[in-house]
Amino acid sequence: MLNCPDFSSCNVVVIGDAMLDRYWHGDTSRISPEAPVPVVRIDRHEERVGGAANVAVNVTALGGKTTLISVIGEDDPGRQLFRMLQSKNVQCDFIRSPTLNTTLKLRVLGRHQQLIRLDFEDKVLWPAEKIIERFAPLAAKTDVLILSDYAKGVLAYPQAIIEYARKNGVKVIVDPKNADLSIYRGANILTPNMSEFEMAVGACHNEADIVRKGLELVNHLALDALLVTRGSQGMTLLEKNGNIKHIPTKAREVFDITGAGDTVIAVLASAIAAKCSFVDAAELANIAAGISVGRLGTATITSDEIKHELDIAKGYASSVNILSQQSLLAEVDKLKLKRKKIVMTNGCFDILHAGHITYLQQARALGDCLIMAVNDDASIKRLKGPTRPVNPLAERMQVLAALGCVDFVVPFSEDTPAALIEAVTPHILVKGGDYEVHQIAGASHVLAHGGQVKILPFVPGCSTTGMLERINQTAVELEVS
Repeated sequence: MLNCPDFSSCNVVVIGDAMLDRYWHGDTSRISPEAPVPVVRIDRHEERVGGAANVAVNVTALGGKTTLISVIGEDDPGRQLFRMLQSKNVQCDFIRSPTLNTTLKLRVLGRHQQLIRLDFEDKVLWPAEKIIERFAPLAAKTDVLILSDYAKGVLAYPQAIIEYARKNGVKVIVDPKNADLSIYRGANILTPNMSEFEMAVGACHNEADIVRKGLELVNHLALDALLVTRGSQGMTLLEKNGNIKHIPTKAREVFDITGAGDTVIAVLASAIAAKCSFVDAAELANIAAGISVGRLGTATITSDEIKHELDIAKGYASSVNILSQQSLLAEVDKLKLKRKKIVMTNGCFDILHAGHITYLQQARALGDCLIMAVNDDASIKRLKGPTRPVNPLAERMQVLAALGCVDFVVPFSEDTPAALIEAVTPHILVKGGDYEVHQIAGASHVLAHGGQVKILPFVPGCSTTGMLERINQTAVELEVS
């Protein structure tokens, strides 16, 4: 049975073309009088790491250790890229060039649709010897080397790097961009997408063509395996021992494919570093890719998110709207881009009763999406004593997720959900009972950001404490009789 491994002991080095992804977001409602193009009124912007830098961040997000070797310019984008990578616990070993512009990709989005991408880049073919000098001190402690080739020049001559790594006992996994795949000869695994694969071997009309031509390529390039990523058709893994595995994708809304290949190779390499078989590593990479395409822009996937998907497949988790905090924040980003009004509430919900249902239905009616933050078991014990909760967290979340008025359920472990509320910043924060606004966790943050705080009355006679008292009284009466 497929399981998610512990990535904490994995050491992965990434070599490749690092870049900065910049996003300008805005609204568009008219066409320019100067030319037949939309006018976008920019109201916010964000920056993310891209290319090989995104691969490295994906490795650390899983819990592994990684070093990124790349080339950047001595410019503002380069400095920003370095700061962002440091904040994500990526060790950076950069060659800094005073004459080179750090690769910058600027995307303009109107109403969450990408309208144009502008690339600012220089291409310099770096000698392999310069790259190997940086890698050599790390080789002895490296489990897997990822070559993330975006054809910007860092991996202009990958053959020597592959040979050096293999001689030092390091597995090499390559995300290729060159149509001539022979320059990656001797790597353990190549991960071309379908377009890159067909550029190398010719058109494939069916899976039989992919298998035949893929196995020929494995033998010709002395690979251990080839993983062809096929978009909505999933992946095909071909091993030199003849093993063939077609891995279907899991059906879900595709929001943005940017960076999905980075996620695939990061998870694949990390899983192999954690001693997974090629098949299991590819299965895990496929799961991660499915999560990634449901988000805007380059995305990182955590091991908890992969475990959650595996739990759903095994029947341990019954609903895809039970999310980790990181998954929830990704969904919130999408909802806000779509101008959806987000409502959030929280509680223990130990024994669900009619009062809860009325309260949650009223909360959901206030907006387009209701997020339910649920205390975990340890926090309930701290709040209500050692005999609570009656029902464990997984069961409480499963019941809430089944309600039609609840869109997302997320656990929290702190005594209050203040930090989570601040991360989400809902448009409306709801609490039930006779609270004052200043007593509600997260209220000041929501109000400071232009949101509202609503207090809804409980249904008289409906409470978990009251239900438990009636149950205990009934038990006593039955015992006496």
